[in-house]
Amino acid sequence: MMEKAKKTKIIIGLSYLVLLTIFVLLFFSKFSIQEITSYDFIKENRLYFLKLKNSNLFLISIIFLIFTILWVFPFLGFGSPIALLGGFIFGKWLGTIIVVIGMSVGATFLYIFGNYFLKDLIRDKFLNRYQNLERKFKKSEFYYLLIYRFIGGIPWQLSCILPTIFDVRVKNFFFASLIGIIPQIFLAVSLGSGLEKVIEQNSQVPKIIDIIFSPEIYIPILAFFSLVLITIFLRKSFYKN
Repeated sequence: MMEKAKKTKIIIGLSYLVLLTIFVLLFFSKFSIQEITSYDFIKENRLYFLKLKNSNLFLISIIFLIFTILWVFPFLGFGSPIALLGGFIFGKWLGTIIVVIGMSVGATFLYIFGNYFLKDLIRDKFLNRYQNLERKFKKSEFYYLLIYRFIGGIPWQLSCILPTIFDVRVKNFFFASLIGIIPQIFLAVSLGSGLEKVIEQNSQVPKIIDIIFSPEIYIPILAFFSLVLITIFLRKSFYKN
């Protein structure tokens, strides 16, 4: 029985890698790195997404929500690119709502996947290093999960599966993620919204100095660095033994 379960896990894991590889190959067969990073490409697609959003906001929001979930799981994407894109398309308020929900759902799926397939591996690799978290989660699972999601300090993908070794409840993981990631996602989405405004106002590639000193850009950046300093301070207390 154990051997059969192990073979099933291997098959599912390999299938996941094959699907991920196919997706990457198909994407880059359509677009080159030069294309997706060019100013003209970004400006043209800004108008395209704007028309789509204005024609059917609800449908586009649902599609982007699903895309965000898939970005996190199964494609293991981290938050910054999808948050910037969400702000670019939807603005900072709606963009934040969609990205936070999508990333929380995707992270929860990743946690469930890790809990089933990777728990023993994660426990062997990281339990000794993060044993102090196990004690904290046992005291107040949701409270410490909330702090854990807020302060970060661990690569996003690992942060989603690390709690598997502490047997946290799925419900607590989801709601702690939903609330805990709001500040950093809001700032990244605001930056994406600011970039959209800058591109709207400039037909040609703007100078870096003009971008940086635009209020839509420098305010989120300053707020982001302030948040980083706060979380660094909190991490020292949270992760210490």
